[in-house]
Amino acid sequence: MIRILLVDDHFIVRSGLVASLELEDDLQVVAEAERGEDAVSLFKSHDPDLVLMDLQLPGKNGIEITAALSRDFPNAKVLMFSTFARDDEVNAALEAGALGYLQKSAERDELVEAIRSVASGNLYLTENLAERLRDLRSGPKITVREREILALIACGRANKEIAETLGIAEDTVKRHASNVFQKFGVNDRAGATAEAIRRGIVKIEP
Repeated sequence: MIRILLVDDHFIVRSGLVASLELEDDLQVVAEAERGEDAVSLFKSHDPDLVLMDLQLPGKNGIEITAALSRDFPNAKVLMFSTFARDDEVNAALEAGALGYLQKSAERDELVEAIRSVASGNLYLTENLAERLRDLRSGPKITVREREILALIACGRANKEIAETLGIAEDTVKRHASNVFQKFGVNDRAGATAEAIRRGIVKIEP
């Protein structure tokens, strides 16, 4: 029997998952958490075989809670189950200790397969996510300052405004922006913004 701790802030989602997963003879949801912070104490109480973790949670997000579980419970096996699958978020989740990442748009059979795989200690990624992750990890890295400038570019800020916000020279902003364009293989701010959103560096709220 695979004992599951379900972490998701939407009651209807949790209810649907419980009903669906427990149709399988080898799956049992032993605890549910609405907030990420509750997942740590519930893990300690129930010692589940797997944590099915949403990414976007009130308070600390799923990546932060995964990191806390991995630190406090080295045996914790986390499958991230999220609406979104932005490249940086997938990478961050795996670096935090998750063994798998699956989008909520996946078919039920794929979710069950992912749960069984991760519960056995195996890494689970769809072929598409695995390929994107390889590209991300092999590509040029974006610095902290470049991320800050990208976020402001995505908000439509001009170079002068960005310089004033960050307390740096406008020429410095232009240099960082040019570096980002080169790393992303784009020619302008619109292209950089689109690529930053795709990678999960810049987030657009639903």
